[in-house]
Amino acid sequence: MKRRLTALALALGLTFALTACGGGTTGSANTPAGNSQTPDVNTESPAAESDLAYVKEKGTLVVGMTDFAPMDYKDENGEWIGFDADMAKAFAESLGVKVEFLEINWDNKLMELDTKGIDVIWNGMTINDEVLAGASVSEPYCRNGQVVVIPADKAEDYQTVDSLSGLNFAVENGSAGAAQLDSLGLTYVAKTTQADALMEVASGASDACVIDLLMAGAMIGEGTSYPELTYTVQLNDEEYGVAFRKGSDLTEAFNTFWKDAYDAGTVMELANTYGVQESVIEK
Repeated sequence: MKRRLTALALALGLTFALTACGGGTTGSANTPAGNSQTPDVNTESPAAESDLAYVKEKGTLVVGMTDFAPMDYKDENGEWIGFDADMAKAFAESLGVKVEFLEINWDNKLMELDTKGIDVIWNGMTINDEVLAGASVSEPYCRNGQVVVIPADKAEDYQTVDSLSGLNFAVENGSAGAAQLDSLGLTYVAKTTQADALMEVASGASDACVIDLLMAGAMIGEGTSYPELTYTVQLNDEEYGVAFRKGSDLTEAFNTFWKDAYDAGTVMELANTYGVQESVIEK
């Protein structure tokens, strides 16, 4: 369900008045992994140095992500597109820098951020305790949940959590889906990406997988890449956020950018392009 993007034109036409803020934001206690809570954006100490100045000086915003439609994926020309990717392009433009997308091992996302391998984690990232402890997290921008994906011809037998016992699952390593399976004591094989987990089920190598609800809406069912698959049980409710280094002033810059982009209609225009409009949180 990869829609061709017209986001370059949208991004070029996007103008935002951003304030180069020097204070850091975010950081609050959260519910257990997979159960999200809006972070308190006023409890974190400012960074010793300005991340905003660092990014502007080097001229690039390095975005850590994985192949995760409809948020980040490549078009037929090998260019990264998607709801998150296109908004990241617009955010970088608003800062006056270029965007660079770097595929990372999702399990190492916080280490990549802390060591400045990347400047931001922006990839349909669930706000949970681990992320809040290790990064400065934006205000949530999308609702999500973890769902069980299974062949459509077997879905009738797996409509409750109790019915899942005995299934062999595939799940992205270090993901919110893996945390849900761990909490339920269910057996799984860890894969590099959610797309890999889907392929495990499509090929018959695994009975089921757990992926993000947003991805399921884009990738499975009639008219999608996996018409023979469907989802049944939703295991939790979550929210997505964007992560910067602890104390980073980029967090406040992002929150301002997102509110302006929402008010300008750009957020919902791109959300409609990628079919995630029902998940976007009103600003």
